[in-house]
Amino acid sequence: MSAPHREHGKDDLCSAGTDLYERALRQGRLPAEEVRAAPCLVDLGLLHPALDDPTRLEPVAPVVALHRLLRSSAERIAGERRREARLAETFDALMRIDEPHPTAGDTLAIQLLTGTERINRAITDAMADASGELITVQPRTGLTGERGQAADAASLGRDQAALDRGCRIRTLYPHTLRHFPVIVARCERLKGDVQIRTLDEVPDRLVLIDRTVAFVPAGEDGRLALEIRHPAIVEHLAVTFDRLWRLATPMHPEAVPQPSPDGITPRQHAIAALLVEGHTDAVIADRLGMNIRTARVHIAKLAATLGSQSRAQLGYLIGRSGILDQGR
Repeated sequence: MSAPHREHGKDDLCSAGTDLYERALRQGRLPAEEVRAAPCLVDLGLLHPALDDPTRLEPVAPVVALHRLLRSSAERIAGERRREARLAETFDALMRIDEPHPTAGDTLAIQLLTGTERINRAITDAMADASGELITVQPRTGLTGERGQAADAASLGRDQAALDRGCRIRTLYPHTLRHFPVIVARCERLKGDVQIRTLDEVPDRLVLIDRTVAFVPAGEDGRLALEIRHPAIVEHLAVTFDRLWRLATPMHPEAVPQPSPDGITPRQHAIAALLVEGHTDAVIADRLGMNIRTARVHIAKLAATLGSQSRAQLGYLIGRSGILDQGR
């Protein structure tokens, strides 16, 4: 017995229709009066009258029906996309009318920068006038690969120019990058007041110039950024950096050894804190600026140190060991 018919969208197939269509495929044809219980079968073109007996309906092959329905769906989607494009074009012109018109000498408090070339150019232009301090937070190096090496060469030149003008540079990295060769080499090449410290975990990337203009990411792929000149926001970012700086461990020009109580390294200590919060290996790796394979190696070492046999037991042993209380 077929399921009772219910109201549904004109492009959907209900359970009653599905049952009848299955019967039609098995039996070859159905009496027309039975199909009245699910008119969607005819509306969707899944059944059609038999040539030799109009009182009975025959099923269309599923592969044919599916192709027809998918093509219809694709046409609707294409139509919606054309509509979206028309609306975007219309409202783009309207939004330009509604935008504030800055007068000569005015600078927008917050601007969205698109594209790595434009972002780098804006940072370079802002640094050309720097006379006090450049603050940066780097959750990962960004210096690997051809693109990273080109970006490093460009930033190295503008950083050295700022140092030559008497600026100070302070940078925060995560502990995982303390011995990264590219960072060590960069420190050796820059001449001037360069200070680097590290933390278990740092916030997202930040470039702050003379405490007047800041650049922060506006997307995950590095192709969108915000240029911020609003004094209150810039000051908030600067104060937050100063507080993190006081908690960080010096790395350059003079490195301070990181303590390893009970054989637990600072890196494993940071991993332990994220493990008890329930984060996955992928999240832990991203938060601490390492690849997932390295994160898993450290998790395995931490488990071996604590004598854990499972992920659940590891969380329990971390809590019982008191290692998280040692960093407080």
